[in-house]
Amino acid sequence: MVERDRKDHDVIVDIEGRSAAEIAGSLRALIERGTLRPGDALPPVRTLAEQLGVNRNTAVAAYRQLTNAGVVVTLGRGGTRVAGTASVAQEGFAADTALRDIGTGNPDASRIPDPSAALARIAGRPVLYGEPVIDPDLERWADAWMRRDLPDGTPMRLTVTSGAADAVERLLAQALTRDDAVALEDPCFLTSIHTVRVAGYRPVAVPVDDKGMTVDGLRAALEQGVRAVICTPRAQNPTGASLSERRAAELRAVLRDHPYVLVIEDDHYSLLSRKPYHSLIDPHHRRWALVRSVSKFLGPDMCLAVTASDPETADRLAMRLTPGTTWVSHLLQRLVHALATDPEVAAGIRAAGEYYAARNTEFAELLAAEGLPTDPGDGLNVWVPLGVPARAVTEQLMRRGWLARPGDEFAVGDAAASERLRLTVHDLDDVELARLAADLGASVRAVRD
Repeated sequence: MVERDRKDHDVIVDIEGRSAAEIAGSLRALIERGTLRPGDALPPVRTLAEQLGVNRNTAVAAYRQLTNAGVVVTLGRGGTRVAGTASVAQEGFAADTALRDIGTGNPDASRIPDPSAALARIAGRPVLYGEPVIDPDLERWADAWMRRDLPDGTPMRLTVTSGAADAVERLLAQALTRDDAVALEDPCFLTSIHTVRVAGYRPVAVPVDDKGMTVDGLRAALEQGVRAVICTPRAQNPTGASLSERRAAELRAVLRDHPYVLVIEDDHYSLLSRKPYHSLIDPHHRRWALVRSVSKFLGPDMCLAVTASDPETADRLAMRLTPGTTWVSHLLQRLVHALATDPEVAAGIRAAGEYYAARNTEFAELLAAEGLPTDPGDGLNVWVPLGVPARAVTEQLMRRGWLARPGDEFAVGDAAASERLRLTVHDLDDVELARLAADLGASVRAVRD
């Protein structure tokens, strides 16, 4: 028996066993019965070993088994605690419909192409088990789309998945094991944070500035032993930053000494972006993947992403997309191809990208007049610096009818994000845009005073 107070989640528990497996099984049973709850602290390794009369290495092995299974988490000086299921912020509409939601991260529904005409053109024979997982027409179009942004002669294979999040999750799973370290931009896209945490990988923060992922940050992450890097080359979410040509070259130089670290580029904004594509992927890098989803320009419900990767990574992905179980519907693939190759749709996508950029720029100009200078960046959102705690500002905005998203939800470790808001404003009309800017300025002043 290990006796401790309930203070700070310390508990009195009976732990039994002589082997690592027996000790881990005893702790697991206590957790499953609810005797130990999420957040409860487990005994230090030395204490547990002494109480049970076992070697310290046996106690270490027991905790490692539970950590690898995601049952407990090790927090350094914070000790070992029972893992919880803490909620993670998600993109989308808020449940409170009484407020105008300006934190959705959604594209404008009116600028998503109508698929009804294309649906009539995608009829074809049924696809059966055992056939190629990529529709031939989509593969030809996607091959050209990806190759034009990769260095000439780069060995490349294509994979189609059910969206970018599906691609990133599978890419990490084929290369990593639980507790492996993954470099994440900080602040970071919510889905990437969620994917890494749920899978039990260890996030390592890499700061982002107005030119994208920082060189010193990436170098420090590699020194900590990260086995994968997830980077957004343009329209970084939430900051709107895009890699400059010089910054991309500097990052490639840092990665040159780490050719087997998996580099995942999530070019989510692709056809909508007003910025050039500059890549971290060097022609000689051995493990890499470029992921492009169609959700931002064809709609979130069009769950399809194309991944270009090195041949070995593609082979590993293929094993996780066996025909007959998890391939992406060929009807959906044909629909994406029909829309993406339609000249009228392509023109609409270009117009949508210009529209988002113009509306964000207009909002940034209104904020500057309120004493809140803001870089409109690239993408669907605006990353607004406040100079005061964002959560206090969101409370003020709620009183004025707005539901905003505070920046700390996107932080991996960046304390400065707590004084930012990520706002989605492109679907506001001119009157609403002006009112939001005025309300935001008033809210910041109220918090400051």
